[in-house]
Amino acid sequence: MTTPLPSDATIPSVDVAALQRRTVGSLVGVQATGALGITIGIATSSLLARDLSGSEEVAGLAQTFQVLGAAVAAFLLARVMTRRGRRAGLVAGYLTASAGALVAVVSGVAGSTLLLLAGMVLLGFATAANSAARYAATDLAPVHHRARALSLVVWATTIGAVLGPNLTGPSVDLAALLGVPDLTGPFVLGAAGTTAAALLAFLLLRPDPLVTARAVASGGHEGGPRPAVVAGRGAAGGDVRAAFRQHPVLVAATAGLTGAHATMVAVMVMTPLHMEHGGAELRLIGVVISVHVLGMFAFSPVAGWVADRWGRGRTLGVGGAVLLVSLALSGSSPEGSSWQIFAGLFLLGLGWSVATISASTLLAEHAPLEVRAGVQGTADMTMMLGAAAASALAGVVVGTFGYPVLNAYAAVLALGVVTAAAFVARHAGRA
Repeated sequence: MTTPLPSDATIPSVDVAALQRRTVGSLVGVQATGALGITIGIATSSLLARDLSGSEEVAGLAQTFQVLGAAVAAFLLARVMTRRGRRAGLVAGYLTASAGALVAVVSGVAGSTLLLLAGMVLLGFATAANSAARYAATDLAPVHHRARALSLVVWATTIGAVLGPNLTGPSVDLAALLGVPDLTGPFVLGAAGTTAAALLAFLLLRPDPLVTARAVASGGHEGGPRPAVVAGRGAAGGDVRAAFRQHPVLVAATAGLTGAHATMVAVMVMTPLHMEHGGAELRLIGVVISVHVLGMFAFSPVAGWVADRWGRGRTLGVGGAVLLVSLALSGSSPEGSSWQIFAGLFLLGLGWSVATISASTLLAEHAPLEVRAGVQGTADMTMMLGAAAASALAGVVVGTFGYPVLNAYAAVLALGVVTAAAFVARHAGRA
């Protein structure tokens, strides 16, 4: 069964290079705005959960539910993108997240923990949409620039990641103005940010990059035959499973993506506790996390250039190696503040960036065009579920054995990234 593409699949005369430049520029704006909507509520979600429930244990569930929501969203948005293109999926993701932010506001007014957790699940759609945006940058990119195009969109997250937490203070004034609890103010701004991202995606991503790529590949043009695409099956059914079976590099890329993300999340979420145990001030803990975020996003264009220059497999291996160095540093750091924890957390972010960009580019290059969004959504869902499991285990490991053992456990995941890179280098050459 096939369904016709939307009307913007008919292309009278397309300058692919010009359209690609415009698409990447549009996605940078969408990504930065969407990231602002995501990050502004992260700082207070656990505090709001604690206040509503009266339990420190429940406080951690807010972030867990958001990660699980992102995993579900990656699957659902992939179905939308397979049928209707990137623009429809991004708009749906950001609007759903905006509704989630408003539910979080209502939860504070109503004093309901269950409502807050439901809102966090819906907020996860923004995370999934931001992840999908990086793939949209590769749909029309030439082979030798795919990683760089993807990395520019990842870099745009820096804008939201830096601005978001700094708006927490003004959001309290906004909450007072609206007559809602102080801790729900960031979610009001988060709803505005994700709504703005949806509006930008709707207005700017015309024609849709994935739809255009299919039309160009099929020879679609005005007055000519309109290409057709596989309907819903391609998002999560037999066609996607067949793509993974027929292209083992996709399995390796997904393993590398998941391993890098799980490594980063497991260590990052427990580092504040490790520092607090040594008497580090909250301000200093915040600086370490900021340095970590800087490593994650600020050097993404460099990672993209390296992946285009050296090849995706080699770069994935470099990312895994940087993760291992970071774990050696953070694992040897004393409690509190130290140069090892600063350097380790920076390299943890940098290794994640290098591995994520190279693995994501592999997914964009080796997935068949008709099921590309479905393959990418499946990989992102696996990545997010892996991160949720790693985060949950991290607390158990630190509570039982300590922070150094957590880093040793994470090193096993990082070795998985290196192994995936070796497989790619062997089976895909310079891919």
